[in-house]
Amino acid sequence: MGKGLIIYIVALCSLALAVNTPTDTGQKLGDVTDGSRAVPVHRMNLYNEQGNTIYEKIFPDDDPLLPFSMRQTCSFCHSYDIIGKGWHFNAIDPNVPPGRPGQPWILVDTRTATQIPLSHRPWPGTFKPRQLGLTHWKFIQYFGRHLPGGGAGELDSDNPDEIFRQDVSGKLEINCMTCHDADPAHDQAESTIQIAHQNLRWAAAATCSFASVTGFARDMPDGYDPFMPEPPQDKKKIPPAVTYSQNTFDDKNRVFFDIVRKIPAERCYFCHSNVDVDDNGAEKWLSDEVVHLAAGLTCVDCHRHGLEHNIIRGYEGEIAHSTNPLVATSTCEGCHTTGRLGAPVPKHPGIPLVHFEKLTCTACHSGPWPEQKTFRTKTSRAHALGTLAARKSPDALPHIAYPVFAEQQGGKIAPHKLFWPAFWAYLEDGIVETIDLETLRQIAGKIIARQRPANPGDWRPISDKQIVEVLKSLSARKSAEGTPVYIAGGKLHSLDEKGRLTGAEHEAAQPYLWPIAHNVRSAAQSLGVKRCEDCHSTDAPFYFGEVAIDSPLASQKDAVKKMVDFQHLNARFVKVFAFTFVFRPWLKVIALASCGLLAAVLLLYALKALACVTRVFVGKRLEDSDLE
Repeated sequence: MGKGLIIYIVALCSLALAVNTPTDTGQKLGDVTDGSRAVPVHRMNLYNEQGNTIYEKIFPDDDPLLPFSMRQTCSFCHSYDIIGKGWHFNAIDPNVPPGRPGQPWILVDTRTATQIPLSHRPWPGTFKPRQLGLTHWKFIQYFGRHLPGGGAGELDSDNPDEIFRQDVSGKLEINCMTCHDADPAHDQAESTIQIAHQNLRWAAAATCSFASVTGFARDMPDGYDPFMPEPPQDKKKIPPAVTYSQNTFDDKNRVFFDIVRKIPAERCYFCHSNVDVDDNGAEKWLSDEVVHLAAGLTCVDCHRHGLEHNIIRGYEGEIAHSTNPLVATSTCEGCHTTGRLGAPVPKHPGIPLVHFEKLTCTACHSGPWPEQKTFRTKTSRAHALGTLAARKSPDALPHIAYPVFAEQQGGKIAPHKLFWPAFWAYLEDGIVETIDLETLRQIAGKIIARQRPANPGDWRPISDKQIVEVLKSLSARKSAEGTPVYIAGGKLHSLDEKGRLTGAEHEAAQPYLWPIAHNVRSAAQSLGVKRCEDCHSTDAPFYFGEVAIDSPLASQKDAVKKMVDFQHLNARFVKVFAFTFVFRPWLKVIALASCGLLAAVLLLYALKALACVTRVFVGKRLEDSDLE
């Protein structure tokens, strides 16, 4: 080895050690800003997942050429493990406060008439993925398409059948470029394809503009070693491989990442888009830009975070669950009472104070203007929007309805999205225990699959007779523990002593709701801007709108609930109270006329009193003049 090469290697190693040497607080070079608002130029070495030393650095002529690891590449300057505790990655940590319930992952399986809310967070109404037989590995296969990596994607599998597969596919590391890549050629949808191919190790590289990935880890045998690959015996099977574009590496074998600190809204939209289901809902040019974006703001102006990526969610009361110092001033009220970021300070003239005690700001300012029937919407995470697997049919499951004005935690009424769970379970001592998906496909799938959906992606309509057939089959299982039930349309269906299907109320059958804040409507488009009757009339959608009960059961078709049922209010009282607004214009006329009449009477008596005082005063003057 030449002396010059040795010196070069030693210099590089020294630089690496210098960069990684912790400060007195254990922080890395990129953990704390020096005060400059400029974005540092990220011209860096690439490292594979085996480590971040000189020996694992990636060179363009490597054989085999490996995908770079975000953990190893970025952790030179940033504390990857601290970032990994952020809100987008920490759902699997039981020690993290769950905060207000949010959108769950929705497992949809039309073959078993199932749509069920899943979450690693302990949100009421959700189930853990493992309760449906989904290991972390399987969870990533289903939902990794809209995950930025980390979390469940980096956990070691405890399933013997998956351990070898994980060695072949790798783990789904946090893809920093999901948010921070300013390159317009960044393709987050490519991650969906790589996950489907079980190319988890290659997913981050595939999204970047300077790399492309071919091959399928899922076709490789369990003993396949991607670091020392051997050609597969079956020539038709292509092993996963990465290719870096020409001119990706500079003369020092570094790669330039076009990093942006202030994330553009388009990056957020990949996971957080919504589209209303109607004839023109998908036509972007027919809809207006969100009022905050139109005013020049972007998502991260409100949803801020530091190195720990403890992103602000922005709801009232979040301060009880978050240590982010900007939480209190990043709510609707926090901005619009202080004028922060140029927010107009509202006056709300004539609105009784009780409205601010009973309603959230979003009740009047968020979501579409309510109509007699709720709208159906599709979301990125529920319908795979933005990917090749997107469910474009307007009837695609899950069926999500909004806006549903319901009472939320804290007692205030807010607009929500809603969907009705449908799943099979065992009931024992009043507790519902779900059944793993594979078992259901073997039993319920054979019976329900006979039906054909009326529309692509929609429910396979099932009869009460078929439900009875499946419940009897589940009851006959040797491992059956408890009474088999089917939950759908807000009812828990089971067999009575005579084998007939019955339906009953149960907490697990209630719809799952989560509050919404977007899209925001301006003051001129808010509820109540026309008149009080926007909400306080005998048929106002705010109280008396219809929420369709979604169910695959033919017997539950066209069933609905009234909006007031979700507000814990007495429908009769609300009806009577709303009825008073019919007469309020007359009451105002009568009140004004009464006030005028009282004023006239008072004026008349005042004039009479003045006349009396005048006579007394004049009489006294006459007496004085006579004495003179």
